[in-house]
Amino acid sequence: MKPLFAKGPSLGVRLLVFAVLSAVLMVVDARLDTLQAVRSQLGVVVGPVYWLGRLPVTLWEAATEELSSRSELAAENEQLKAERLMMQRRLQKLAALTEQNVRLRELLNSSALVDDEVLATELIGIDPNPFTQRILIDKGAKDGVLLGQPVLDARGLMGQVVEVMPYTSRVLLLTDITHSIPVQVNRNGLRAIATGSGNQDRLELRHVADTADIKEGDLLVSSGLGQRFPSGYPVATVTEVIHDSGQPFAIVRAMPTANLNRSRYMLLVFTDTRTPEQRASDSAEAQEAADRQAQQAQDGSVGEPAVEQESRQ
Repeated sequence: MKPLFAKGPSLGVRLLVFAVLSAVLMVVDARLDTLQAVRSQLGVVVGPVYWLGRLPVTLWEAATEELSSRSELAAENEQLKAERLMMQRRLQKLAALTEQNVRLRELLNSSALVDDEVLATELIGIDPNPFTQRILIDKGAKDGVLLGQPVLDARGLMGQVVEVMPYTSRVLLLTDITHSIPVQVNRNGLRAIATGSGNQDRLELRHVADTADIKEGDLLVSSGLGQRFPSGYPVATVTEVIHDSGQPFAIVRAMPTANLNRSRYMLLVFTDTRTPEQRASDSAEAQEAADRQAQQAQDGSVGEPAVEQESRQ
């Protein structure tokens, strides 16, 4: 009786047959060009298989490169923003310094010309109370922030630090109704007090004489009086001057130069904390030291010929 399933060759025989066939094909392909056309046709078929096999690796490499490029661009963008903020801060004082160069205190080498130390910071919160103008920044006592420290953005003064916490600080903006800052008209040096109105687009100048030389478009800069804000920084631009012959004072309104409701990156200014007496004493000591050096140099130049004459004798 015939078996139902014919028994084929064993696995060992099959392996041997395929091994011999592979060896024969390799020898023929190496010595003859007979299989060149067959290999070309197989390449067309195998090419998509290779592409599909490498597709995950290609996608992974592309995604890694995209993420690294994005992170590098983000870091570079943050660095450029900080550098731009520093440069814009330096340009802020140019208008004030140009006017002040014709005044006496510039000839006396006023401390207003000293380049202050600054620290970049970022806005992280806004006080939701509609009756206050306060913001929260990401620098605190651990970064050396001080109570009352001035804060400015790329266009002008914004306010001062009123609360210092370990890692954050709270800033009172210029437009808060409880905030006032001594200012002066950059054109002629007229002094006044700018007070917040509760509106982020308006400051009010109090007790400005009706006959005072102030007009629309005048730039108001910090005067430095009170030793709280450094002098020469832009504060606001006069937008309205109302004269009333029956009143002793004019109504003066100004718009802050800083973007109080738009700025995200700001600068903390580390001003000179010395008292006027200490600054005067330090200046006098520095002047005395310079005079002594000049006198020593003069004495040395005068005594040199006498030494040469004695050596000749």
